[in-house]
Amino acid sequence: MYNKKLSVNIINMNEFRANNQELLELIEVWETRFSALGENDVTVCRNTQNRNIKQIVGHMVDSASNNTHRIVHLQYQPSPFSFPCYASFGNNDRWIAIQNYESENWSNLVQLWKYINLHIVHVINNVNEDKLDNQWISATGEKVSLKSMIIDYLRHFKLHIGEIEELLKLKHASR
Repeated sequence: MYNKKLSVNIINMNEFRANNQELLELIEVWETRFSALGENDVTVCRNTQNRNIKQIVGHMVDSASNNTHRIVHLQYQPSPFSFPCYASFGNNDRWIAIQNYESENWSNLVQLWKYINLHIVHVINNVNEDKLDNQWISATGEKVSLKSMIIDYLRHFKLHIGEIEELLKLKHASR
């Protein structure tokens, strides 16, 4: 039993490390790309959710922050744990509007995005492997394990990077 659990934990941590390595590479590439963008580049074009690049990056900051809190809570709270869901029922748009990412200094926002994502990598690298099956209950009633949430973070991150890439293509095509 112990060896089986140890093997599963090693597999989990290897998967997390691979995800984190990809996340670190994306952060490095995109910090450079973001830093080269001007105010017009990050505010004019909007996606299907009516978000510009600044707002998408702000949402990514919110996602990293909220997921960091979930990762921490799921390691000491009873499971399943109810945690406020910022991303359901239009709440993520409220977060974007209330924080007014559109008027945030772009350079500051890029650095915040970078460092909060570097921090979540650090937090994931230090997860208590015995807590990976702990669950939180989403606003829609779905139970999500700590392991699933950690694995899904990279997918969510890449989804928004893809949206930003599309907006940059639109911006360049309109020139």
